[in-house]
Amino acid sequence: MAVRDGVRARAQAARERGAQALVGLVGTGIQRSLSPAMHMAEAKAQGVHLDYQLIDVEAAEATPQTLDSVLQCARELGFAGLNITYPFKQLVLPLLAGLADSARRMGAVNTVVFDQNTQKAVGHNTDGSGWRMGFERDLPNADLSRVLLLGAGGAGSAIAHSLCAIDCKSLVLVDADTSRAQALKQHLDSSRCTTAVTVEPNAQAAIPGASGLVHATPTGMEKMPGLPLPATLLHSGLWVSEVVYFPLDTALLQAARAAGCKTSDGGGMAVGQALGAFSLFTGLEADGQRLRLSFESLLRQSEPQ
Repeated sequence: MAVRDGVRARAQAARERGAQALVGLVGTGIQRSLSPAMHMAEAKAQGVHLDYQLIDVEAAEATPQTLDSVLQCARELGFAGLNITYPFKQLVLPLLAGLADSARRMGAVNTVVFDQNTQKAVGHNTDGSGWRMGFERDLPNADLSRVLLLGAGGAGSAIAHSLCAIDCKSLVLVDADTSRAQALKQHLDSSRCTTAVTVEPNAQAAIPGASGLVHATPTGMEKMPGLPLPATLLHSGLWVSEVVYFPLDTALLQAARAAGCKTSDGGGMAVGQALGAFSLFTGLEADGQRLRLSFESLLRQSEPQ
């Protein structure tokens, strides 16, 4: 398999360059990801030679079989772990030997760690804590009386659990796949979440009375431009939290500001989840301020000149 062969070749080259640890990101359309540079810069600052690979899977090959092959290859090559992104955050669940409490509660995995003794793959989730970190920094007094969550996939599931943890009173789920939203509702209802959770068919039906909006779908990414809902639904009584960070200033955030909404961009979640993942991969505690500055610098460098 081409993906597997590419991982093997790049890992061998990294070892020859003196890499002390190998990690990677598995997903589709991830060539512009800032994760490799963020992780490697933080590792260098701590005196560790870490090599972070992008394992970009073509959409046509984004299957559990492909992912399982990548996991096996990474384990055989001595990877410390892998970050997992769209569309694999839930597909990876049955392929793992175990789940940390964070991943089990959220029903999604964004970080896989290979146990250095047993070589078993254990899934973790740092998305929820990462989103919460950025959200509470940017919108410390946000009204959580009724929150609309667009997207019930891996990121949405993690955020939904974090909203429960910070005492959101009412949570409305909207997803193009209604069965996925219903499954997330059932998962939340069966947990210790005290939030009242409902499912609506679309944003127009869900937004009346909402105090806040969290966007957790790929819409707005560089390769998937556009708005996840009509801009006319936004109003000044609504705060808006975005998870897309490339571009950082998405069409949704621009429309939200124009409507008078307070906003939180996707950079907070990007940095927050990286903080947790770095510690899981290396056993070292990342410097949050340094990681944020690194992220902002990398964003500036990636902008068109």
